[in-house]
Amino acid sequence: MNRRSVRRGTLASIAAEIGVSRTTVSNAYNRPDQLSPELREKILATAERVGYPGPDPTARSLRMRRAGAIGVLLTEDMTYAFEDQASVEFMAGVAAACGSLNSSMLVLPAGVGAPTTDETAAATRATQLVNQASVDGFIVYSVAADDPHLAAVLARGLPTVICDQPIAPASKGEFGFVGINDREAIKPAARAVVEAGHTRIGILCIRLDRTPNDGPVSPERLAKAQMHVQRSRVQGVLDVISDATLDPTQVPVVERHINNRETAKDAARELLTSHPELTAIVCTTDSMALGVVEYAREQGIEIPSQLSVTGFDGIPEAVNEGITTVRQPTQHKGRESGEMLGALQEAQSERTPAEMPTRVILETSLKPGNSVAPPAAANSPA
Repeated sequence: MNRRSVRRGTLASIAAEIGVSRTTVSNAYNRPDQLSPELREKILATAERVGYPGPDPTARSLRMRRAGAIGVLLTEDMTYAFEDQASVEFMAGVAAACGSLNSSMLVLPAGVGAPTTDETAAATRATQLVNQASVDGFIVYSVAADDPHLAAVLARGLPTVICDQPIAPASKGEFGFVGINDREAIKPAARAVVEAGHTRIGILCIRLDRTPNDGPVSPERLAKAQMHVQRSRVQGVLDVISDATLDPTQVPVVERHINNRETAKDAARELLTSHPELTAIVCTTDSMALGVVEYAREQGIEIPSQLSVTGFDGIPEAVNEGITTVRQPTQHKGRESGEMLGALQEAQSERTPAEMPTRVILETSLKPGNSVAPPAAANSPA
């Protein structure tokens, strides 16, 4: 028999055979609580016998005007979401929220390239990427305030939650926000270094702006940075140094646009070779701190007796390494973002205010390790 001549059952044929409405058959798949267990079992058994696979999800989405997915926009390459430990924890939190929302997750990687001189073309590409996403709402994970992808997301008018940054996008639009107070959060790590007696301190950070700068950070770049998370953390360290009556203008800051193991180690090399007098480095991410540890080992620099280092994020690898770090609830951020998005979606569908806060600032804590000690006498100021 020609397989193409075999006709599968349809929702209508099953309804006719059993003697129920098409809605009742549909409810067996989409709203099982509306049927008795016996009737649902009869419908599913009939469907299996006639080869009916169930309602077409695409057609169902069109009827209900619901895609059944949320989009997560991040200004990174796709692999970053599954390799960077902090991002992995964030995505796990979003995934947990998706389970309760009965939604899947679509990752939209916008990349980390520099802005093109043709901003119109860049905005067009961003709009195309965002507009082709079949989603019910967006979570924007840590992008620059002037990123065209963010502008495209807000222009779609779908429920949107921004996590980490920006607090105030350059483009207007309604959104929820989940984050931490980065400027205050990093201060306990900086104080640990200052209270240990260090006066020669350097800072390592990841990108401050969409425009790459793999090298020293000038005061002007820091002040105008569009990536406020890193800007705030650097400023928080400088606040502590100033409060200790030290000169913040004498603190070298080195930046890397790409955040991975190789660039972190190279940033440590640049900072320590250009400023060999340093006795402590405060890092704005654990990945940077791990780069310092790796470089120090290769150079025979003992931590913490010769060099103290702190991190930020509280990822397991840094904690296991004994790095003093700031632990932020990264997975909780993801879950909170997803749950807030769900509340915004429900409010939009019912045209009522959201029942949960649309701005949440989470707490952080210092996780002491064994990477901070008083500076060696040979390196102490006279």
